[in-house]
Amino acid sequence: MAVHRLAKVLPLAALLCLGGLDAARANATASATYVINLGGTIIASAKFKFTDTGTTYDLALDASISGIAQLVASGVAKVDSSGVVTRTGLDSTSFDLLTRSGGEDFTVRVQYSAGDVSSFVITPPIVNNIDRVPLERKQLSGVNDMLATFLLKGSKLDRSLCDHHAQVFTGIERFDLDFRYAKDDVATSLRTGYQGPVVLCNVRYKPISGHYTTSEITNSLAQDDRILIWYAPLRDTGYFVPYRVLLTTSMGDLSMVLTDLGG
Repeated sequence: MAVHRLAKVLPLAALLCLGGLDAARANATASATYVINLGGTIIASAKFKFTDTGTTYDLALDASISGIAQLVASGVAKVDSSGVVTRTGLDSTSFDLLTRSGGEDFTVRVQYSAGDVSSFVITPPIVNNIDRVPLERKQLSGVNDMLATFLLKGSKLDRSLCDHHAQVFTGIERFDLDFRYAKDDVATSLRTGYQGPVVLCNVRYKPISGHYTTSEITNSLAQDDRILIWYAPLRDTGYFVPYRVLLTTSMGDLSMVLTDLGG
């Protein structure tokens, strides 16, 4: 599986794919490591690093092809998000994506101001053809980046975490994510980085613009009612991170599971 395809689904699962209340404390630093498998086979690993100064944040993701997938593909993906901390979560001011595969780089840089896109640059440029839904300026207001969207902030681990609607712009595509509560659950596996209560959210993906109408991944995600994210507390920071992400693709179930949770 090529790294440019991972760059789309991983942030949603991790990716791809990670309510500001008084519980969150300033100067929080944490990290989380995940493995990604497709159809039961490990294909990639990813590590998040997060810092909250109380007023600003930095969030970084490093992912790479791993396991048996290295026999057929190689590559890395790096994503950086930074911005401001608010009562309701993280508001991005800067988003940078780099994927590298076969000696070729693909980069995206987006700048946001108070939720509106102020600029974005894609290198090399995306090819526009009749199959690509054009971006409209009015769709680039009230948006966030995809890393900041998935790191939730709240007073406690309960169903209110899933009361969440996000408007996301990646520099390439504009889409909506609607979270809804599914159930309370418990993580018990000793092979993972966390054991304890989790909350399961069902996520609905709605493409808005920038996508190709012929894209198999986009169409599959838009039609899938089975995009699931189990959330776990990020230590005592007042934030909550995905413990597990599960979504269906034409190549099988894509799953991301937390393997280590550090301070």
